[in-house]
Amino acid sequence: MKSMKSESSMTEKFKDIQIYGTVKVGEKGQVVIPSAARKEFSIEPGNLLLVATGPGKQGIVLVKTDAVKELMGRITRWLNEPNEESEKNGSKK
Repeated sequence: MKSMKSESSMTEKFKDIQIYGTVKVGEKGQVVIPSAARKEFSIEPGNLLLVATGPGKQGIVLVKTDAVKELMGRITRWLNEPNEESEKNGSKK
């Protein structure tokens, strides 16, 4: 018998997961992204998507390459900004 504590912690752990349905892989390895997901993430014909795996290689993740570029730009800007610790020590990155 499951305890209420473990059931509620599982619910909390997966609260941000949205399920859009299932898809069947075609003979050429193609899948159709469900329309609700395409609409929510503004995925349109011609968009480039990065295909990656998550921890444990239990599945794949699709990310719009524009989002990856934006994230990389933010990281690059953050890395190039002086931080308090390096200023305190008088060192540069």
